Amino acid sequence: MATRKNWLTLEFKATITDLLSEVTQLKCGGIILGCTFDHRVADAYSANLFLVSWSELAQSKPLSQLPSFRRSSLFPRHPGYYDDSIDDLYVPISTLPPTKSEILNPNDQVISRIYYVTGDKIEHLQSLANCHDQKGIKSQRSKLESFSAFLWKSIACGINKETSGFNNFRFGIVVNGRTRLISNNVDVNNQDKSLKGYFGNVLSIPFGEKKVEELKEKSLHWVANVVHEFLDIAKTQEHFLGLIDWVEAHRPEPSIAKIYAMNGDGPAVVVSSGQHFPAKKINFGWGLPAFWSYHFPWAGKVGYVMPMSSPKGNGDWIVYMHLLKWQMELIEASPSQVFELVTANYLNLI
Repeated sequence: MATRKNWLTLEFKATITDLLSEVTQLKCGGIILGCTFDHRVADAYSANLFLVSWSELAQSKPLSQLPSFRRSSLFPRHPGYYDDSIDDLYVPISTLPPTKSEILNPNDQVISRIYYVTGDKIEHLQSLANCHDQKGIKSQRSKLESFSAFLWKSIACGINKETSGFNNFRFGIVVNGRTRLISNNVDVNNQDKSLKGYFGNVLSIPFGEKKVEELKEKSLHWVANVVHEFLDIAKTQEHFLGLIDWVEAHRPEPSIAKIYAMNGDGPAVVVSSGQHFPAKKINFGWGLPAFWSYHFPWAGKVGYVMPMSSPKGNGDWIVYMHLLKWQMELIEASPSQVFELVTANYLNLI
């Protein structure tokens, strides 16, 4: 490796330690900076805030965004109120059935890989998701919705119902609630408290559940509409205010997002967008990172996928995947060849 390169990786896992950082120096002169965050304390948005602030302090620069630890921003309402849809997304842990012992299957091993998707393929998926329906109406679906629909359908198409016993397939997308709570977060001086600097967890995970055979038979446009519909539920201020009230109503009982409470009837995958990762703002004085990614090594069988902007800045996506082995094999064997493994050549590192 002829030039000095910097890597940045973020890792989220359940640990009693809130933050761990590790720096590895490479023979080429570059370094790898790895940070482990406890997801019970901070979400990815908070991790981004931390990294930007850390790099600014390292260069003696003023903080571009002061961190906020004001928990009163997320206090419940009195009286509290939440829509029944919250009960469809979250569940108290005590209500779950006992975990059944399972026979370990090599194909159920969870593995992590990093791929890239070219910008033209992403645009092609979006064009397919935006096709006219039977009434001749053309819907506009975002790139994330289109990508998610393709991933959902691709894995479903490789599932053999007879051998797997799977009937249903759950698919969720993480939504950041900070911007949704803006209009309710204004102080007496009418100063905007938009939670941009809030350090903590302000997330919701809406999801959809469909029959595997239905996902196989329907068009990508149809699947994208399903994604859009379940995602719409969590795009409002009322959804997050209701979620806060729901948590308060169930205290001190710990709860879990229902998509993670698998019932054995089928697989589940969660997508979390990393498109807003502030790579160009993270500079410790050594230059901008040559590559960045997240890692989510949790022990469950629910898959985790995070698409991020490529360091090339050409519209490509870097896609981190933490999936079951058989799911990863289905994706790599897909005739569409949307996903390509990230290599040093792709990143122009050699």
